[in-house]
Amino acid sequence: MTQPASFVPLPARGLIQLSGSDARDFLQGLISNDIAKVRPERAIYAALLSPQGKFLHDFIVASLGDVLVLDCERARLGDLGQRLAGYRLRARVELADASDDFRLVAVLGDDVHGRFGLPDEPGACAAFTGGLALVDPRDRRLGVRVIIPVTSGTAPLTALGLTEAPFDRYEALRLSLGVPDGSRDLVIDKAILVESNFEALNGVDFAKGCYVGQELTARTKYRGLAKRRLMRVRIEGATPAPGTILSIDGKEAGEMRTAMSNLGLALVRLDRLDEASGAPLMAGATQVWPIIDEPGPS
Repeated sequence: MTQPASFVPLPARGLIQLSGSDARDFLQGLISNDIAKVRPERAIYAALLSPQGKFLHDFIVASLGDVLVLDCERARLGDLGQRLAGYRLRARVELADASDDFRLVAVLGDDVHGRFGLPDEPGACAAFTGGLALVDPRDRRLGVRVIIPVTSGTAPLTALGLTEAPFDRYEALRLSLGVPDGSRDLVIDKAILVESNFEALNGVDFAKGCYVGQELTARTKYRGLAKRRLMRVRIEGATPAPGTILSIDGKEAGEMRTAMSNLGLALVRLDRLDEASGAPLMAGATQVWPIIDEPGPS
């Protein structure tokens, strides 16, 4: 179905700038993806893990002029900055909160990539009005993310024929694609990247060198140790709140994450999913039907 092109403000997102001669090497030893992929024409999705390999933060990494920028959760930006600073030691790198200087928006609709002169490829970037436009590196179907100076207002977007749309439009699209939204869907210091579909969402590089938390991430993948999986679910009944326990035949089978109307995300136990044999999981009187397919961009 044709969707009119529009932009959705993302006020819950913030921006950290990293500058200095060691900025790239500094990040390379910390994050789950390969910083060498980040160029003026390419951005990546990545995570910062605990030494035990558990999720702490996720973000999009891009190059903006001479600095690297992390598109991250604004409410948790201070925690991310402190954790990065704790690893800095003698590295020549400076961290700065640029959230008040730039706004982040998602541009959705048919052929929005072409409006910015971008190829229809995850992570493709182009300069835009003193900022940056990039195809969402997790899934190209999430449209174009724009980092635009606050002083520019929305005029550069409306000049492209875009109109403002409510956040629900972006949220519905995100859930339909099974893309997690940071700590709303990934439990801090508990979630594991392999169980959270990071490989399918281009967020982890198993061929890069060492980074914090790499051992558990690699072991879980190569030894087939994943016991749960974050997946899309179809909801029949009242929408369960995040954290609601899902069950099958009275046995715990998973836990709800974010949801909207009849669609959501849930972390589901794979053994219980096998036992269900096509039956729904239950959240009280609500039926929750796992959508069993291979996650990831197309």
